[in-house]
Amino acid sequence: MVTSVLMGVFGGLGLVLGLYGLVQRSVRSTAWPAALAAGGAAFGALSDSFWTMASLGLLALWLGFMSLPIGESGWRFRFGLVKVTGILGFLLLWPSLDSMTGGAVPCPKWVQDRIGARLVAGLDLRGGLRLVYTVDVAEAVKDKRDAYYEEMRRELAKLYAGHEGDDAPKEPVLIKLRELVELSAPRSPANMIKLSLKPGADAAKLDARFRGAFQADLEMRRIDDKNFEFSVRESTETGIRERAVAQAKDIILRRVDSLGLREAAVSTRDEDIIIEVPGQDEASFQEIREIISQTARLEFKMVDDESPFFRELSERGASTSLPDGLEFRSEQVSVGVDGKGEQMVAVGTYAYLPMLPEEKSEQTLRRLRDWADTLTPPADREIGFEVVRQVVDEATLKEEEVGWRTFLLRAQTEITGDQVRDAAAMPDQSTRTLGGWYVALTFTDRGGDVFEEITADNIKRRFAIILDGKIESAPVIQDRIAGGHASITMGSSDPTVQLRDSRKLELVLRSGALPAPISPSNEQRIGPSLGRDSIELALQGAAAGGLLVLAFMFFYYRLAGLIADISVVTNVFLQLAILASFGASMTLPGIAGLALTVGMGVDANVLINERIREEIALGKSPRAAVDIGYNKAFSAIIDGHLTTLIAGIVLAQYGTGPIKGFAVTLMVGVAVSVFTGVLMSRTLFDIWVRAVGKKGSFSLG
Repeated sequence: MVTSVLMGVFGGLGLVLGLYGLVQRSVRSTAWPAALAAGGAAFGALSDSFWTMASLGLLALWLGFMSLPIGESGWRFRFGLVKVTGILGFLLLWPSLDSMTGGAVPCPKWVQDRIGARLVAGLDLRGGLRLVYTVDVAEAVKDKRDAYYEEMRRELAKLYAGHEGDDAPKEPVLIKLRELVELSAPRSPANMIKLSLKPGADAAKLDARFRGAFQADLEMRRIDDKNFEFSVRESTETGIRERAVAQAKDIILRRVDSLGLREAAVSTRDEDIIIEVPGQDEASFQEIREIISQTARLEFKMVDDESPFFRELSERGASTSLPDGLEFRSEQVSVGVDGKGEQMVAVGTYAYLPMLPEEKSEQTLRRLRDWADTLTPPADREIGFEVVRQVVDEATLKEEEVGWRTFLLRAQTEITGDQVRDAAAMPDQSTRTLGGWYVALTFTDRGGDVFEEITADNIKRRFAIILDGKIESAPVIQDRIAGGHASITMGSSDPTVQLRDSRKLELVLRSGALPAPISPSNEQRIGPSLGRDSIELALQGAAAGGLLVLAFMFFYYRLAGLIADISVVTNVFLQLAILASFGASMTLPGIAGLALTVGMGVDANVLINERIREEIALGKSPRAAVDIGYNKAFSAIIDGHLTTLIAGIVLAQYGTGPIKGFAVTLMVGVAVSVFTGVLMSRTLFDIWVRAVGKKGSFSLG
């Protein structure tokens, strides 16, 4: 109903403007573009695209007003711009005005559903959610140990298997190395690497040069002539722990900022990270929990479909302890190409564990992981896990998780998230999906080269894409992939779920992977930190200061002061509208920033009024006095606002939490103050000048 009315209104406006331009040849340059914009707004109403309709509709109003025979063109341009800016500001602030005034300024639900901008009270004014996460620093130490393991294996491959270069050794080289050397990184202790030389391996090759490459960070203990143990030094572990916590804080802060939560505070205490988020919306809090806690560790590993590991397990399954419901299944898999370039297919085996009644997906995964931890995979192999989904509604492609399955992976990580330069959620335009989404990856130069090399060497083999220890997909490499680009398809077939998951994945990949997993250790709702009395006094102080400034301007400059007051009130109104469009939270520092910009806006009007006074005293006409006064005051206004803007940029760059909120409010206020103090007040002065004429009363107090 509403869209039909709006479509008729804008369609009628477009028709009127078109006919007006047809009749008045002199206004066609503005009337006909206004008619086109009105037609576009009508189409936006028809397709229920609110912001298309609003933006084109406001453009039509602006251009349409400029085509009217009222005043001079410059004044029509300024007045039209002020008018549409005010309407746009009201639209952005309307839903927030409804909630802030308790319905005194009612906003229709149709508008609320289409305008997501909201201005809410911040943590210090209204309270919110306090989350405490503990960084698993032991996992960070293990990751560093694993990096040393890969580096040590590469050096050993050079000594015992003829490997050359700084690239990771390929599988044929590793097979040759395992014949002479056994290198392992046990689950516990997580800071140790064990090295054993097999018969035929020359121990003299482990010379001072080899030991010197690792002695800065690893401490070597020689058990006998053939067995050695390397452990991460205590000082190195301490540095790893401190860096892990600091990096986790920075990454979480970037994720919080990407969500638009500029007023959220992130701090550390020992190995804990504390996040305080303003608001009361439980649905938003749940999204925040999911985004913050996701490690976003991205890895690419080859699938070993040729190993008989799971087939042998299935054959002796009765002799091993299996989780309830676990079964072994077979599948046809592609295992590469033969000498003629033809695809080779084999029958592979994997373990599948269905979800038990009343069991959650994570509980099923935990049972499967616990069972996998009792197994001993082949050397340089590990077990991966992927969720299994089942479509429950063919019409909507809605699906549900029904269990988990295993993959046997090569332990060597071919590519990591550190080699991804950018990630973006993209709509899937292929014919195999309808409205689907995926995440497009752009690799760094080094990552692109590695990806191209791996895909060239493993055509028709499966390549697992792993996020936070779970396989997202395991596509078959069809051909060499050059150009440094790849994609991650979402596991769900439901387009809505794909869109949600792809956008979350885009956000966390762009902000970076956490250096170690984090786990929630405490959560609580918190009240306003300032207390009701402090809040009321602060608001009263800000309101009283603003009213005193407005009263002074009116009594000192009379009608010119009233123009300044209108500009300042509009300034505050537009600031709130812009902050609402950001989804900002209003805190006490933000209110202080608003109060400060009121003074700045008045300062611009004082400069203008005093300049006009000087010109009037010199005998200039009202029109000339206004023109000269604005021209002379403009440079001083810009200089003063520019210095304030620089201060705001510095505070926003290096400040956190409330300081950043103050800086953002200040910068928005500076930009809006120039608009209202110069452009809007000039428009009002022009109306006054037009009313008094050349010789009428024109007093500035």
